[in-house]
Amino acid sequence: MIADLETGLYVFVLATFLGLEIIRRVSPLLHTPLMSLTNAISAITVVGAIIVAGEQKTTLSTVLGTVAVACSTINLVGGYLITWRMLRMFRKSGKGT
Repeated sequence: MIADLETGLYVFVLATFLGLEIIRRVSPLLHTPLMSLTNAISAITVVGAIIVAGEQKTTLSTVLGTVAVACSTINLVGGYLITWRMLRMFRKSGKGT
């Protein structure tokens, strides 16, 4: 049980640092397509979190699943809002909002 937790934590930390390095080195021209891709991944994360929360195996898994649903939903909505705002910057002035 503890070995699984340590392995999971290790993978999480490595994935966090790898993700930060990858995102930091992305060209600004590729930022919007990359955000669209990460939004799609966040949508998959929401589905996985709903499955974990819905299984109700233990109270801890249900609580963590619910927290994961909330966090990934916030991430998903924020990502789409940022992408929408960036795409709006490329529109010619005078054309709608």
